[in-house]
Amino acid sequence: MPLQNRVDPFGNIHAVADRGACLGNRGILHDDHRHLIHYHRHQAWIICRLEFKGRQRTVMTPNAYTELFFLDEATALAAGHRPCAECNRPRYNEFKRLWQQAHPHSRDAIDTVLHRARFVPRQRDWRQKKRTYTARLDDLPDGAFVTLAASDEAIPFLVLAEALYPWHFDGYGHPSPRPTDQVVTVLTPEPTVRILAAGYRPDIHPVSPHK
Repeated sequence: MPLQNRVDPFGNIHAVADRGACLGNRGILHDDHRHLIHYHRHQAWIICRLEFKGRQRTVMTPNAYTELFFLDEATALAAGHRPCAECNRPRYNEFKRLWQQAHPHSRDAIDTVLHRARFVPRQRDWRQKKRTYTARLDDLPDGAFVTLAASDEAIPFLVLAEALYPWHFDGYGHPSPRPTDQVVTVLTPEPTVRILAAGYRPDIHPVSPHK
């Protein structure tokens, strides 16, 4: 039985067999039986490397942080995470550099700003915890995630060049042409979209070629 530790672009945590290319952390979310009981425990939602200095971990060890997994870095950014300053230091430094460029007047910490932008507090249904916004698809940078219909069954799409790629736990489906003059629901937090627009290039799982 897979553990509930795989994150989608909405930020929701699922029990699926696929692991993905990125590790993440939002604090200790599980109990002693490795059951998920929290959505997050702090504001530092980070993206980590799967391997770092030979460290070995048993997934969901009691009283240790809950290992979360993402298909790729773009998915983790959409879920509201940012690079870890320890194991992912070069990526963090680049993210921070572009953050300062894209948010020159911000006085708040990165995690504080991201938490406001990604999370709707006091929602009992986890599907309602994701904070989104609307934007013109033409204005969005590569690496952002969107949906074309704001509903519980909405499909997340990766924006990449002139196409939209449907997201799945095991990879991306065949692309469709990127519509023009269309307003969409954006899943990637707005402050992170600014980072992407400033030049941050997230790692992306290999995509399927155009049909």
